[in-house]
Amino acid sequence: MKLVSAWLAIPFWQRVLAGFVLGALAGWLMGPAAQTWFGPLGTVYVTLIRMIAVPLVLFAVINAVASLHGQKSMAELGGRTFLWFAVTAALAVCVGLVVGLVLKPGQGLTGLDMAADYTPREVPTPVQVLLDVVPANPFAALAEGKILQVIFFAGLVGFALVRLGERTARLRALAGEASEMMIQVTRFVLEMTPLGTFGLIAGLVGSYGFEKLLPLGSFVFALYLACALHIVFVYGSLLLAHGLNPLRFFRGAAPGMQVAFVSSSSFASMPVALRAVTHNLGVDKDYAAFAVPLGASIKMDGCGAIYPALTSVFVAQYFGIDLSLNQYFVILLASVLGSFGTAGVPGTAIVMVTLVLSAAKLPLEGIALLVAIDRILDMMRTMTNVTGQMLVPVLVAKETGLLDRGAYERASSNVGLEEADAGD
Repeated sequence: MKLVSAWLAIPFWQRVLAGFVLGALAGWLMGPAAQTWFGPLGTVYVTLIRMIAVPLVLFAVINAVASLHGQKSMAELGGRTFLWFAVTAALAVCVGLVVGLVLKPGQGLTGLDMAADYTPREVPTPVQVLLDVVPANPFAALAEGKILQVIFFAGLVGFALVRLGERTARLRALAGEASEMMIQVTRFVLEMTPLGTFGLIAGLVGSYGFEKLLPLGSFVFALYLACALHIVFVYGSLLLAHGLNPLRFFRGAAPGMQVAFVSSSSFASMPVALRAVTHNLGVDKDYAAFAVPLGASIKMDGCGAIYPALTSVFVAQYFGIDLSLNQYFVILLASVLGSFGTAGVPGTAIVMVTLVLSAAKLPLEGIALLVAIDRILDMMRTMTNVTGQMLVPVLVAKETGLLDRGAYERASSNVGLEEADAGD
C-alpha cells in the first residue's frame, strides 16, 4: 500500500510524462518488437476509456439538463458555446494558412509517393449529418458509441424528467447518482493512463521508423508549429481577454492534452477532458457535461481547421498552383462550416481535407501524399482539438458566472484516485 500511495502522490502529469519518455525509449531500443510486447497495454487502455465514455455522457447529460433547467437558459449557453466554437475555428484556419504561406512546406518537393492504401472518402451532405443526429434506435447508438445521438437522446430524457416534475423526483436523483458513479469509475480508469501511455508510445516509436517522416519532415514541422502557435497564442490571448491566467488553464488542462496526444482520439480523451474541466478548472459540472461531449463531436481546431488549411497550401505549392483570394476565402468558410457539417463522421481529418480541397478546386490526389504520416500528424491535431474542447467551456463559464474562480486559480493537474475522498 505504501508503494501505491507513493505512486499516487506523484502529480498526474509527471506520471504520464514518465510513461511517455520510457515508452519512447523502449520503442527506440526494441524497434518493431515493441509493438508486439507493449502495444497491447495501449490497446487495453484506449478500450477502457471508450468503455466509460458513453455511459458517462448519457448519465451526465440527463443530470445536466435536469439541473440546468430554470437556472441558466440552455439556449443561451448553447448559443455562446457554438459561437466560440466558430470563432476559434476561424482563427485556427488563419493560423494554418499563415504558417503554410511563411514556411512553404510544399515548395521544392518532387517525386513523393502516394499511399497505395488511400481510398477517397465520401463527404456527407448537411441533410445527412442532421438526420444522423437523431437515433433510430437509442440502444444501438449507445452500443456503437455515437456521441451526438447519445447527447440528443439523453437531452430528451432530461427534459422529460423536468417536465414530469415531482413524479420523477426519484429518477432525477438516480440519474445524479449514476453520474457520480461514472465519475468515480472514470477516476479508476484514469490511473491506468501512465501505463497506457507507455504502451501506445512504445508501439508507435517502435513500428513507425524515421524513414516515413524524412520526405515530409517540413510538413510535420509546419503542422506542429501551427498547432503550438494556436494553442499558446490564440487560446492564451482569449483567456487573457477574459481575465484568466493562461498558465493556470494549461496546468489544469494538461491531463486531457496528454491523453489526447498519445491516444489521437477526441472520443477517448473526452472523459479525461470532462474531468479536467470540472475538477481542475472549476467549470460548472452540469454545463460541462453538455459542452465537453458536444465539443468532442464537432470542435476540431486541429483536424477540421488548421490541418485542412495547411494541407490546402501544401497541395497548391506542391502542384504549382497559385491560390486566389477567392480560394483562400473558400478554404476559410469550408473549414469552419465543414467542422460542424462532418460532426460525428469517422476519420474527420481526411473527410475535412477532402471537403476543403474539393471546395477550393485543388487536386484531391494531394491527400494520398500525407496518409503515410497521418498517425504522427494526428497526435498534434487531436491535442489541439481537445485543448479547444476544454477552452470553450471555460470561456463560456466565465461569461455566464458558471466558473468557480477559486478552483481555476488552484488549477490542480491531478484527476485521479487521490482526490476521491476530498469532494468535488
